[in-house]
Amino acid sequence: MTKENEAPTRPPVPECGYYLNSLYFYVTEGCNLRCSHCWINPPHETGNKAGKFPYVDLELFKDIVYQAMELGCRSVKLTGGEPLIHPQIFELLDFIKSEKLNLTIETNGTVCTPELVRKIRQCNATVSTSLDGPDAATHERVRGVKGCFDATIQGLRYLVAADLNPQIIMAVMRHNRDKMEALVRLAEKEHAGSVKFTFVTSTGRENDIAKDKEKTLYLEEIIETGKWIEKELIPNSKIPIVYSHPMAFKPINKAISRGSGSCGVFGVMGILGSGKYALCGIGQTISELVFADAKKERLADVWNHHPLLNEIREGLPKDLKGICAACMYRKKCLGSCIAMNYNHYRDLMAPNFFCHEAYQKGLFPEKYLIPGQKIEY
Repeated sequence: MTKENEAPTRPPVPECGYYLNSLYFYVTEGCNLRCSHCWINPPHETGNKAGKFPYVDLELFKDIVYQAMELGCRSVKLTGGEPLIHPQIFELLDFIKSEKLNLTIETNGTVCTPELVRKIRQCNATVSTSLDGPDAATHERVRGVKGCFDATIQGLRYLVAADLNPQIIMAVMRHNRDKMEALVRLAEKEHAGSVKFTFVTSTGRENDIAKDKEKTLYLEEIIETGKWIEKELIPNSKIPIVYSHPMAFKPINKAISRGSGSCGVFGVMGILGSGKYALCGIGQTISELVFADAKKERLADVWNHHPLLNEIREGLPKDLKGICAACMYRKKCLGSCIAMNYNHYRDLMAPNFFCHEAYQKGLFPEKYLIPGQKIEY
């Protein structure tokens, strides 16, 4: 525990050789929306109050954070489900503030109130808000609840009024791709800090929305949309715009910049609403990526000794397969997202599914290929 006005000092490097930089708390498995593309598929809860669903209670949250701080952690992300419907959200925020932790929140914005936003502001948080279209019909087609567009806009305005500089995140699918520029204009009008476009792609699961090409974009369309963002949208926008393409499909200056899409697996631990440690939120749907129960296992034991984590550390990036084995960005990108690659191929060293499909279709940029490297998968 840090004392008032005392600057935290970093502990010795953990036994495994890697600091635990950040905890990703999927603090609740409940959500008040029914998003069509959600790969977690949390139970739906109406209104601003949570019902019966798994969530990380305050005392367990504190215990995990204190253990993580001994491993070097100074950063926490709150996501879900919808984190702001957590029944102890005010107490969680008070604790985060008291420990001077860096805080990131991912929210749909619908349950923001002036009181809650003031509490978030006291934590000096970074906040992102989901908004999938510039109008109610487009947004609510994705989010599945009538009236949620107006609620999100109001929440966004509360965040802006508190100088939290929120980022708007749009999940891009076939039916809303032509609304991307209008979404940016709305973001500018509402004084959002930035816009991020994430393209809905397959997770490899049965009944996956991304397998329905009436709803999602083909790989070729996603690549072309990225080029349009760079050439047309970004130069004519008043606020920063980012998008979710892997490094090899971005301009080199953005590919090598900080936060450009590298997998954070060497410094992140996920905690599910059930109170279990996992690679990340993907553990809610893939049991083999769940490590241990936080109520029973010490975090240091999991972080330093879990065989799956050590397999990843020993394998990345040298054992990456497919296109990733031959890509010049492999040491920085690390496959972009190990969890999603595993979800797609059931292989920890699998190639990035986006890049590998692009290679198979002759669309991967040849300038980033290592000469003479065999590509097999």
